[in-house]
Amino acid sequence: MATKLTSSPNSLLLQNPYRHNLLKPNSSATSFSNFATQNKPISIRCAATSTAAVSPIPANQDPEDRVFNFAAGPATLPANVLQKAQAELYNWRGSGMSVMEMSHRGKEFLSIIQKAEADLRSLLNIPEDYAVLFLQGGGTTQFAMIPLNLCKPDDPVDYVVTGSWGDKAFKEAQKFCKPKVIWSGKSEKYTKISPYESLEQSPDAKYLHICANETIHGVEFKDYPTPKNGILVADMSSNFCSKPVDVSKFGLIYAGAQKNVGPSGVTIVIIKKDLIGNAQEITPVMLDYKIQAENNSLYNTPPCFGIYMCGLVFEDLLAQGGLTEVEKKNKKKAELIYKAIDESNGFYRCPVEKSVRSLMNVPFTLEKSDLEAEFIKEAAKEKMVQLKGHRSVGGMRASIYNAMPLAGVEKLVAFMKDFQARHA
Repeated sequence: MATKLTSSPNSLLLQNPYRHNLLKPNSSATSFSNFATQNKPISIRCAATSTAAVSPIPANQDPEDRVFNFAAGPATLPANVLQKAQAELYNWRGSGMSVMEMSHRGKEFLSIIQKAEADLRSLLNIPEDYAVLFLQGGGTTQFAMIPLNLCKPDDPVDYVVTGSWGDKAFKEAQKFCKPKVIWSGKSEKYTKISPYESLEQSPDAKYLHICANETIHGVEFKDYPTPKNGILVADMSSNFCSKPVDVSKFGLIYAGAQKNVGPSGVTIVIIKKDLIGNAQEITPVMLDYKIQAENNSLYNTPPCFGIYMCGLVFEDLLAQGGLTEVEKKNKKKAELIYKAIDESNGFYRCPVEKSVRSLMNVPFTLEKSDLEAEFIKEAAKEKMVQLKGHRSVGGMRASIYNAMPLAGVEKLVAFMKDFQARHA
């Protein structure tokens, strides 16, 4: 018997999943606006679904009602990836269920997580003696998980602090080992990175920790220091998969997915296998790399849909030609914005030393700071959103991750020039 659903202005209306073929198993993805504008009550009946062919990720076509989202994270995702997820949402590839409904131990989801790992290994050329883990808790949980697993309570470790996230990682490590800040950019407002040869590393440090790209301050390592004794550990949350990286130079790499490779809720850890299995006794079971590795990231229910989305992004990055090609695109986008800033005769200013400017997060201020609110307001009217700088530093920040199209950067640069012409 059919069930009639009605709606009020403040209720969430359930729409016909087959209207416009949005969720029909054999359909191709269509625009988001079609989905959003149909608001008629419907009747729902149970119906058998047919087997769906695996469709490739559709071409990248942004609907007119999409904004250019410059948020630092969660951040913009590739339109074609969203469209493929939309097409597969109701019935994943003929399975008769959504990814959100699957058992994480069933064959369907196992195929998803295994392919995601295989594609990530291909993207970064991850050696076989490294484990890849899909975890939860964000980079912030790794601030504790790393010292709990890599050292004992009295072990020394070194931290290079180039911004807010490196500072938070150091402070959390103080609970579980003996960390030392061997260099901090705080006195210069986190605008530079120390020459590596001047770093006074502790001779017995178990690891050297860096934040490869500081999301808030826009400072990025272009190459990496070499630990004198221990291993190199890097938080790559905001530049993960934005360029090629020699994984073999690191003992451990970790990254929240919500910047470059997926939605929030997934944390990726790449760790050398011989570092696993030495957790402190107080380590909670969920924070033990050995438990997670032995169970292939499935010790408990993982963030299944988030991992699926990461897998789609990895497919897309491979289809673009891999990270060498992705880096070329990212450099071009960043150069456009930095050029507009540097050629503005001081109207716009980026405080970061040019040699370490981030390709992912571009912080800038206006010479006339009282115009910053107007800049953000006018940009939003032009469908460019989330340009306000972090609350701790102010100004503006344009986060231009992999999924930000060149057209979005070109529109922002044109707006910056027009805004300057009207307010200089």
